Amino acid sequence: MKLFYLVSLGLAACASTPQSTPPCAMPVASADWPVLPATQAGFDATALCQLLQASNQLHSLLIERNGQLIAETYYTGTDQPISQLYGLGNPLGFSTHFDANTLHDTRSISKSVVSLIFGAEQSKGRAPAVYAPLQQFYPDLIADNTITFKHLLSMSSGLQWNEWGHGVFTSDETPLFWANEPGKRLLERSAQAAPGTIFNYSGGSTTVIAETLVKISGKTLTMLAHEDLFEPLGIHQYEWVSDIHGRALPFAGLRLRPRDMLKIGHLLSSGGVWQGKQIIPKEWILESTQPHIKTKISLFSLEGEAVHYGYQWWTGQIKAHNRPVQWIAAIGNGGQRIISIPERALTIVFTAGGYGSAEIQRTENQLLGKILATIIK
Repeated sequence: MKLFYLVSLGLAACASTPQSTPPCAMPVASADWPVLPATQAGFDATALCQLLQASNQLHSLLIERNGQLIAETYYTGTDQPISQLYGLGNPLGFSTHFDANTLHDTRSISKSVVSLIFGAEQSKGRAPAVYAPLQQFYPDLIADNTITFKHLLSMSSGLQWNEWGHGVFTSDETPLFWANEPGKRLLERSAQAAPGTIFNYSGGSTTVIAETLVKISGKTLTMLAHEDLFEPLGIHQYEWVSDIHGRALPFAGLRLRPRDMLKIGHLLSSGGVWQGKQIIPKEWILESTQPHIKTKISLFSLEGEAVHYGYQWWTGQIKAHNRPVQWIAAIGNGGQRIISIPERALTIVFTAGGYGSAEIQRTENQLLGKILATIIK
């Protein structure tokens, strides 16, 4: 990949536009994002600058701390956006010149956004209690009254579903792009484990959650996202890719600008607050990001340990200066990540084009560790 422009660190004066920013210059301030030199934000600016210049496997890398933008880096690289034949039509991808205004796939980060919408809708009385049985809402599809929305949120319903480790055309997720009743594809499955005992990643679970919110509210998922999240956060440029029936794909369809992805991550360290306004209930932020079930997934861990899952959020630990710190992340196929480290009031966003590859996830694990190593206070 070719480096497009580097961000950030308080080593040079502010430039007039993102496109003209020289290497390692300050990001351009906006009404949403004041900027702060890396040294003043507690980073070793020289080490961080060197790290950003070497991170050319990404499409973008952004860092904020305490609501101030510290670093913002964009590159040119190949991409397979889900808005083009659901990302399946061009296996080789095509070159894209990324910048601050480019919408980027978030893929499964969409799931975490659905969780935030669930919390907002619950505060309005338009979402089920997490312990409400699915049978209450889908009596014709599911007989087991022990499966609750908590199990869907934590990917532990016990219903049979094969998504990871299968080819794109044999994954249970792929038919959700065109199914007449996508949620039904999960709810009609037989049980393979008792609810709450086994983690099994499932886009079908997120689909049922979203369908329930739509059913109760009478609004589309995109309308709910706009009302509950995007409008309050000042997110005006976005795309939520639809299935062939015109319904937003809750498990993978959201496309955002990286600066707006950063806003979503900031909600986790701020207790749901943006610019002094409570956007998502603090109680939901805390509950949804707790480690509700241990997975067998070590792909997102630098130390190689299995990580945990909350309510559509991943969570784990990473060592920083020889002591563990807790991270919370929304993670999408291809190297899309929103990482929050509340203890450090820190949010990091990665976007990339390594779809279907585990290697980009390992690269980002290492990069996260190196970024944390540049924090000196």
